Amino acid sequence: MNIIETPLLDCKIIEPAVFKDARGKFCIAFDSIAFAKALPQQAAFITINESTSSYGVLRGLHAQKADAAQTKLIRCVQGRILDVAVDFRPDSPTYLKHFTIELSGDNHKQLLVPRGFLHGFSVLSETAIVNYQVDNTYQPEMEVGLRYDDPELNIDWQLPEEDMILSEKDEKLGFLK
Repeated sequence: MNIIETPLLDCKIIEPAVFKDARGKFCIAFDSIAFAKALPQQAAFITINESTSSYGVLRGLHAQKADAAQTKLIRCVQGRILDVAVDFRPDSPTYLKHFTIELSGDNHKQLLVPRGFLHGFSVLSETAIVNYQVDNTYQPEMEVGLRYDDPELNIDWQLPEEDMILSEKDEKLGFLK
């Protein structure tokens, strides 16, 4: 496993070990022992979630607040997504900065999104299966979010506006101001 820093404090790209030969490929998607050695301060992941979405779906931007905050390890198992992390920690030197990365079933990259970050993704392929591990239980009453198109964040979701598909909940999220 290779860990790569991003411009956002505590947000990291994880490149798992991938072995290819004439038969195909084998990927060590997650090794809890190696992960704990590489990132000893990280709490153990307790839940694995998975979503299947079609082209144009945009999920986010979401976070859990206070004691319900979650670290997420995001992986696209099939297809391609643009994954987005926004540092939403007011005391952080990278507060309100965002980082984007394409995650795909082909590149095997993963994104570690720390507690206190907003997270979202847009689907760039016909369909995408996204797997994410979290280190805390989901508590709907502790969820916060921002509109995907907040002008202060100015995120390029790499989708034409007319192709974007949002949930009713995401359409109703507020702006920073």
